Amino acid sequence: MSRGQYGFVYMTLEDRRRMAKVLKLRTSVFTRTYCDFDGEYWHLKDPDKNCQFLDGKRCTVYLGRPAQCRTWPFWPENMNAKTWNKDVAAFCPGVGKGRLYSAKEIEALLRQDPIAPA
Repeated sequence: MSRGQYGFVYMTLEDRRRMAKVLKLRTSVFTRTYCDFDGEYWHLKDPDKNCQFLDGKRCTVYLGRPAQCRTWPFWPENMNAKTWNKDVAAFCPGVGKGRLYSAKEIEALLRQDPIAPA
């Protein structure tokens, strides 16, 4: 399933629960305040802007980030060298730092489906 345009952060029910907990809100309040429903999926509001929870390149709700963000940059569309070097490495301050993931671990992340109906 396609994620659509960059900027759409899709939110499963579990994602919305986790984010609400970090923000010390009820899930229903978080959803009404920060999410839109497109008829099929919940996503964070303002998809044409950077995520409202980013401060520069820093996630302000890191422990509550949704599955889509947890699995980034290991999305299928990023897994060729040209895209990785042009889009991912240029944007992500964590590339080349921290623990090195094995090919098996990356393949497991690629199999995850962060876009699931709530």
